[in-house]
Amino acid sequence: MLKGSEPNDIENWACVLEGGTEYEVESAKNYLASLEIPSNILSKRDSSFSVNYGEMGMVYLYVPNEYEEEARKALAEFELPEEGNNEEE
Repeated sequence: MLKGSEPNDIENWACVLEGGTEYEVESAKNYLASLEIPSNILSKRDSSFSVNYGEMGMVYLYVPNEYEEEARKALAEFELPEEGNNEEE
């Protein structure tokens, strides 16, 4: 089912981001949603353990094939917000 650390081939979906943390991929998913680009997360992380190492901790972001080019362009410009950065100006 989920073999190795490589993204799975899913019919009509393209992997546009591979991340080591759910925070990173969830932030990118939210960014794509703000641009009305649908996406789904596939996590190979074992929820029984807090493992963030190698193939046991990879998280992937997929978009429908017809949005792949648009999503890749958007993610190239995306800057990940720093965790815990709640500074007010």
